[in-house]
Amino acid sequence: MTQNTAIPMVDLRAHFAPLRDEILTGIGKILDDASFILGNQGRALEAEVAGLSGVAHGVGCASGTDALMLALRALEIGPGDEVIVPTFTFIATAEAVLYVGATPVFVDVDDRFYAMTAAGIEAAITPRTKAIIPVHLYGLPADMPGIMALAQKHGLRVIEDCAQAIGAEIHGQGVGSFGDIGCFSFFPSKNLGAAGDGGMVVTADAELERKLRGLRNHGSWQTYHHDVLGYNSRLDEMQAVILRAEFPHLAAYNNGRRQAAGWYAEHLVGLDLQLPEAPAGYHHVFHQFTIQLNARDAVKAALHAEGIASAIYYPIPGHLQKMFAHQAQAHCPVAERLAERVLSLPMFPELREEQIARIATVIRRTLHG
Repeated sequence: MTQNTAIPMVDLRAHFAPLRDEILTGIGKILDDASFILGNQGRALEAEVAGLSGVAHGVGCASGTDALMLALRALEIGPGDEVIVPTFTFIATAEAVLYVGATPVFVDVDDRFYAMTAAGIEAAITPRTKAIIPVHLYGLPADMPGIMALAQKHGLRVIEDCAQAIGAEIHGQGVGSFGDIGCFSFFPSKNLGAAGDGGMVVTADAELERKLRGLRNHGSWQTYHHDVLGYNSRLDEMQAVILRAEFPHLAAYNNGRRQAAGWYAEHLVGLDLQLPEAPAGYHHVFHQFTIQLNARDAVKAALHAEGIASAIYYPIPGHLQKMFAHQAQAHCPVAERLAERVLSLPMFPELREEQIARIATVIRRTLHG
């Protein structure tokens, strides 16, 4: 390794440093008030995230995975039902389907935008299909207009997996507002990240909100009355304070990511690789900056030798994971090819152009021998 300063995938120390005093003051107030669960900070955050998405209701929960599971339960999806999910994403999307006893049906993705297409989804619909979970991967919204038209045609529910795309939009409409329910993750590395796990469900439907509030709290809508089997899945006040300190800066954070993406595009121009794209009118928030290239492993090794982080999201598509070996294997050639070609480069709002120039120099040198 050279003596150059390392470049991480995400620099959380730099991210939280300007907010440290505000966060510590907020946590101190929580300790003084001794209100730790389902308090004012969580309720305020629910309103803020719902407002950002353009819907009336937000329900905090313990993680993005729980958000998906709660959404499926609220929509009464369970054993015997099928739910269409993309194979090229984090395993949580399919896990949540299994948690409620339903069957995930894997669908291939587009190799430019990394999401399921309406045509691919329609080919997978059977009489048992009850819902679709599109994933806004890497910060780019899926084709929600096309997916919603398809869902309406077939009478299907739609749960948006917005874990990587808070603040993303399609023609000005926020993700999470297209489907029946939108699900967010506040994992620390997300565009809006906590100092631990956390998640949220948003919806325009008041009845779904009511169901979600009981399901996240042991199936209880009245203290010590438990109407259904629920979960202990609540966003605590400490995490809500941290997220609320960040929330006013989210647009600036996302703009910083978009600026970094622009610098990457300038410095990587002319190389034998595929840069991220977005359809016209789609507001990409670049949770990841993911390129495709044949020499992926050589470039990854060269970056590592220079102290530069990179990551493969995702090396094994869902349909090829061992946990799904009992299912008939789906035909997803695009995802399998992407798993061999994708490489995510450092991406965070504080990334500087000189760091990106250094990353690009290593990539250029490796590709040109």
